[in-house]
Amino acid sequence: MTDTADDIRFMERALELAVCGRGSVSPNPMVGAVVVRDRRIVGEGWHKKAGGAHAEVIALKEAGSLARGATLYVTLEPCCHYGKTPPCTDALIKYGVSRVVAAMVDDNPMVCGGGCQALGRAGIKMETGLLEDRARRLNEAYLKFITQRLPFVTLKLAVTLDGYIADTSGGSKWITGPEARRAVHRMRAWSDAVMVGAGTVAVDDPRLNVRDAEGCDPVRIVVDSRFRLPFNRRVFHDGYAIVVSGDTPDEEKTAQAMDRGIRVIRAGDGVGGVNLEHMLTALGERNITSVLCEGGSILSSSLIRQRLVDKVVFFIAPKLLGQGRAALDDIGVTSIGESIRLDEVVFETVGGDLMVAGYPVYSDSDTGNVK
Repeated sequence: MTDTADDIRFMERALELAVCGRGSVSPNPMVGAVVVRDRRIVGEGWHKKAGGAHAEVIALKEAGSLARGATLYVTLEPCCHYGKTPPCTDALIKYGVSRVVAAMVDDNPMVCGGGCQALGRAGIKMETGLLEDRARRLNEAYLKFITQRLPFVTLKLAVTLDGYIADTSGGSKWITGPEARRAVHRMRAWSDAVMVGAGTVAVDDPRLNVRDAEGCDPVRIVVDSRFRLPFNRRVFHDGYAIVVSGDTPDEEKTAQAMDRGIRVIRAGDGVGGVNLEHMLTALGERNITSVLCEGGSILSSSLIRQRLVDKVVFFIAPKLLGQGRAALDDIGVTSIGESIRLDEVVFETVGGDLMVAGYPVYSDSDTGNVK
């Protein structure tokens, strides 16, 4: 397609609208749509919650009769199948739009070009690919989940300038400032689940909920191979938690957990640890599309070593400890040449701290399990 300045402007607006659904639409994608007639927006909408009306339908209803002969800009190919709502392609045909511009084709096997074909058969001009890279990044978790049935894993760590996540006694409050901590709470609100290891729960007794941001609490996942943590930890206070245990969890304790509403996933590796790949498969089966891992070093290193981290976010405080608990240990790298570099790196000042985010680029190497 030929991208005009107007096309770009209207698709940018659709992307802005799509972001409004962040944290509330999983396992569905974030989608925004605008209806344009005579270079003027006459209707707009975004997908607000799973099972609710899709962005295209909301925008069309707002446009009403002005939708006939208009152009609809949408961040994802319109669906063509019946789910919890009727196909969006039917609504577009009914309202009589003449042109649809989608940022990208939907990778969902139930759609994947079918929406474009349905609109084309109805005589509606269909174009795709406008600002596609931005649309894909927006829905990176959905796209991994819908094609692999695995959650998108983001590793978040707060570290000192010299690479420590805690002092020698295990204290980590507070390495970063309040602005960085608020940013982390937003990340929690945008994630289906937040995950830590048993050591982090034992030392810090975190709540892992959302306090300094708008949004719902994520599911809380504790990787505890021997299921040794007591239920009085704050992460278990409301039962909205999952414990991932190894091969031989205590049957009586498992029953007690279930009575409290705590779910237990067995994902043993055969030698007393947790198989993280099996764990992620089990989480995907529970429609968890995104996991925010908040450490500590053993779990974080194991995820990276197994090449299971999709995105890395470090909050770096301008502080020096000199000694303490390192952010990472063995990640399967033995030389600078084998180091894991980040792609599409973003640097951002957050209060008095620096956020560095990017996507790991892995080379072939051995993996291991977390113990």
